[in-house]
Amino acid sequence: MTEDEKWMYLALNEAVLAETEGEVPVGAILVKNELLIGKAHNTSISKNDATAHAEINLIRTACKKLKNYRLNNTTLYVTLEPCAMCFGAMMLARINRIVYGAHDSKTGVCGSCGDFKNAKFFNHKIIISGGILQNECRDLIQFFFKSRR
Repeated sequence: MTEDEKWMYLALNEAVLAETEGEVPVGAILVKNELLIGKAHNTSISKNDATAHAEINLIRTACKKLKNYRLNNTTLYVTLEPCAMCFGAMMLARINRIVYGAHDSKTGVCGSCGDFKNAKFFNHKIIISGGILQNECRDLIQFFFKSRR
């Protein structure tokens, strides 16, 4: 098992927690210097907050914990390719690396639907790796939506 897979399993645990709460099952964790800084999952439904995605919740928690709005030298693991809002927040927080599980052909901006990683309107560059535990991440979210149809 690779380091990325090890960390992604923790993000998957958060996604499962989201599902048990009736939320879209997306989970995220933040790592710095091989230490877990924080973990979060989607809470948009329960909080009636369109911005309460796993990544945004995680960034808010981590910034408070580290007492800094910059999250330099960190890696964010998330089970679903980030959307534009989340990617923008990661850029503003100066996250160094994004590792995501499932590709998102509807809203993903790391290459699937859009390509923000090469956009010229950001003054920060993020290293991106996708498809880590892709099947597990994809199956969890697909089962969630199929069960609601």
